[in-house]
Amino acid sequence: MKWHHVQENWSAFYEAILDKWDDADEAELDEIDGDQRAFVAYIAELTDQDPREAREEIREWLIGEIPADVVMDPTHDNHSIALSSKFVPEGEDEYDDDARFGDDTAG
Repeated sequence: MKWHHVQENWSAFYEAILDKWDDADEAELDEIDGDQRAFVAYIAELTDQDPREAREEIREWLIGEIPADVVMDPTHDNHSIALSSKFVPEGEDEYDDDARFGDDTAG
C-alpha cells in the first residue's frame, strides 16, 4: 500500500498500527493525524530508533495489506462482486443475497 492510503484513512489504520507497534497510543495517533513525518518521528521515539530505521520499518509495514474497513466502500464492493461472477454458477445472479450466509431476511 502507499502512504496516501494511510493518510486518507488514518483512523482505520489504528488497529494495524497498534498490532505492529503495541506501545503506540491512540491519543498520540490522533495528534499525528496521518502526517508521515510526524509518524516517522513518533515511531523512532517509541522504538528508540534513528528516524531512518523507523522510516524503513514503516516502509516494510506498508508492504502489508490494506485493512478491510479501508477498502469497504460501494465502488470497491461492487467491483469485487462483479469479479466474483466467474465463481457463481450459471443462472445465479452474483448480486443476489444468499440465505446461507445470513444476508436474507425471512419473508
